[in-house]
Amino acid sequence: MNRYYGYLFIVFTSFLSAVSQIMLNISARKEHKGRLYEYLNTWVICSYAILAFTLIFNVWVMKYVPLKEANAITASAYVFVMILSKLILGEKITIKKILANVLIIFGIIVFML
Repeated sequence: MNRYYGYLFIVFTSFLSAVSQIMLNISARKEHKGRLYEYLNTWVICSYAILAFTLIFNVWVMKYVPLKEANAITASAYVFVMILSKLILGEKITIKKILANVLIIFGIIVFML
């Protein structure tokens, strides 16, 4: 695998990480029968399975992408969380959130150059 695919895989795992966080938020918004069901339900279990997959996959990709660049790219998860929370959860996107995400994107670009 070349570096280009490594970067794409890291962006993909950042997206999956954001999906995992949205799934946890969906679970937190639901009523549960009891305390145990707050942690042992389909949303939470699938979310942690996705997160475990992304962690393992990231370790594998680190063979092909330098660590400092991989860490910079994983910050894109914040951008994905904002977009997914708007699309799936219907959360409001404020100017502060937009500015913060623009700074994140700018930071990733500057760090990668």
